[in-house]
Amino acid sequence: MTATTTATTEDRAPAPAPEPGRPALWRRIPARVRIMVWVVLLMVGVLTLVNVITWQALRTGVDDRIDSALTQEHDEFAQFFEGNNPQAPQGFTTVDAALRTYVVGQYPDDNEIIFGHVDEEPGAQVPTGRVRQFPEPLYDVSADEDLRAQILESSAGRGVVDTPAGALRWQKARLDVQPASSGNPGGWFVIGYFVEPELADVNRTIGTLSLVSAVGLLIAGAAAWWVSGRILAPIRLVRQTAAQISEEDLTRRIDVPGNDDVAALAEQFNAMLDRLEESFSAQRRFVDDAGHELRTPITIVRGHLELMGDDPEERREVVRLVTDELDRMARIVDDLLLLAKAERPDFVQPRTVWLAELTGDIDAKVRALADRNWRLAHVGEGAVHVDPQRITQAMVQLASNAAQHTGPGDTISIGSAMVEGGGAVLWVGDTGPGIPEADRARIFERFARGSGARNRTGAGLGLAIVRAIVEAHHGRVELRSVPGRGAEFSLILPPTHTDRAKERM
Repeated sequence: MTATTTATTEDRAPAPAPEPGRPALWRRIPARVRIMVWVVLLMVGVLTLVNVITWQALRTGVDDRIDSALTQEHDEFAQFFEGNNPQAPQGFTTVDAALRTYVVGQYPDDNEIIFGHVDEEPGAQVPTGRVRQFPEPLYDVSADEDLRAQILESSAGRGVVDTPAGALRWQKARLDVQPASSGNPGGWFVIGYFVEPELADVNRTIGTLSLVSAVGLLIAGAAAWWVSGRILAPIRLVRQTAAQISEEDLTRRIDVPGNDDVAALAEQFNAMLDRLEESFSAQRRFVDDAGHELRTPITIVRGHLELMGDDPEERREVVRLVTDELDRMARIVDDLLLLAKAERPDFVQPRTVWLAELTGDIDAKVRALADRNWRLAHVGEGAVHVDPQRITQAMVQLASNAAQHTGPGDTISIGSAMVEGGGAVLWVGDTGPGIPEADRARIFERFARGSGARNRTGAGLGLAIVRAIVEAHHGRVELRSVPGRGAEFSLILPPTHTDRAKERM
């Protein structure tokens, strides 16, 4: 049993360690909930501060009113006892008589108590003890020996004692008659206010304010939930759209009106989808084009290899045919890669060149293409901002097409000219049979060949490459042709592109 237990323990897989960088629980809570929580927490903080400040202000007001009432009662009694009142007790020979005259004539509030106390000295010849007004207070402190002793024996003139009716704030004044004698003791005048009843209104106010705050929190939470839902709705739409996007369907877009940050996010997301769709389309075109155009030479190569016999002469002929097809496949692949590269922003690398020098270089290169009557029709003078290698590649391709559609003795002319604003135009013309009207709309498409082409061994990518190069320069290709009188292709490089290129430099 022990061995089995040990083996089981050793074979048990260790608990997986927590993933490094795993987001905290708070980050996994939906953004809508987090927004609502933050709003509610902010409201809780603000309302709590408001309630505390309000309670403190109301409590301070109660304290000030009680202090003011105590001071007022004390001052009135002092004025009465010191003889500044017409009814002052100059004729009173005892403190008891003075207290009864003043205290009994007072009408205290419900939360107020006024009483006096004559010192209870042995051998006193006058009435001693407490003197209190009517009606009954909330609690008769004057009849409670312990509480009365706390007040009368206190060295301070003002203080607070705890009673069954709550805290009592009191103030006292000493009374003595002249001349003083052992048989005619002095006494105390006491005025007190019960604090709890005074604070009852404050507590009710704070309770009402707290209830209103709680209702406000509920409303704020619901409003935050609704508003955050409205604000985050486009973001949820972005997420749902992203989840539904696949390689087969990149057509979905997000329609978010407005000019806020969310609308800007949706706009950027749509732009990203445009780029992705174009990228996938370019990839599909490349794969489709490669599969379409390479299938024939592969079939030819396989067929010749499968039928190749043992005869040395036959083998040499098969090798020649296979090599020729492989060379054609290599050219097709190079052209397809060039067209695929045309989708990239760095396909052209423009720089400032002299149009005359560029035209001269192109003329020197095309003359070696075929035995034709080559003519340099016009040379433009000025600086242009283009990629000279790509422009040369396009012009050489046009010249090669012209050579394929003409014969010995036919004329092929090239030329260039500056246009107003800094743009340029370069052209290639020939005196061949021209291009039929039905072919003009499709000859710039991939693998398209004109019906009058003399050489049909090409892949039909030449003019598509020309158009890609010119469009990368933000220009266009124009075709003018008259059947039986030749054709002329022009590369139009607009001034706007030239200006933008100079600004980037």
